[in-house]
Amino acid sequence: MKSVLLIGLGNFGMLIAKQIHEMGHHIMAVDLKEDRVNETLPYVTDALVGDSTNRSFLESLGINNFDVCIETIGNDFQSSLETTSLLKELGGKLVVSRANREVQAKFLLRNGADEVVNPEKQIAKWTAIRYMSDHILDYIKLDDSHAIFEVDLPKDWLGKSISGINIRQKYGINILAIKENGVMNLSFDPNDSFHENETLLILGEYKAIQKCFHI
Repeated sequence: MKSVLLIGLGNFGMLIAKQIHEMGHHIMAVDLKEDRVNETLPYVTDALVGDSTNRSFLESLGINNFDVCIETIGNDFQSSLETTSLLKELGGKLVVSRANREVQAKFLLRNGADEVVNPEKQIAKWTAIRYMSDHILDYIKLDDSHAIFEVDLPKDWLGKSISGINIRQKYGINILAIKENGVMNLSFDPNDSFHENETLLILGEYKAIQKCFHI
């Protein structure tokens, strides 16, 4: 179980709070607006109204006691930058900050952020990849060259086995799991035959996946 400091309770921050709550971690939530703080109370361990650009206020929270500090201020970049810098200065172990543009990400990384998330950019890329292909059902970027995809089973693979199609040797693609009727099978036998209505969770380079699955 981790201890999380979450600063900024707009739509993105609230979604993060709910997700972390479902995962069972402790959350201290902070925002300037009292109504936002009150709204997040069902999902957090504690919540405070306060100015995250105020050094004394942040010091009172005991920043170095949190495993992760997440800053999601989206509408005031100056406050976002100051908050990020203070979090790191006060002993933040892992400072994750939100950016809306690439130039913001660069400044945040230079001023204390260990990691930067750009939700608009990430969901835009996911949407483009997901809906510009008839075969991709889900997508997780790992780096600039590799990703995990959930893809439809090619029709010409029906009745064949994983060992039979030789996908790893031909394309350098690994099949991580086989999914059928919403159930993920991670312990499949490479000699079992593929069936209709199955989808595959695969890992590989973008170019190899595009070539193999004709995307």
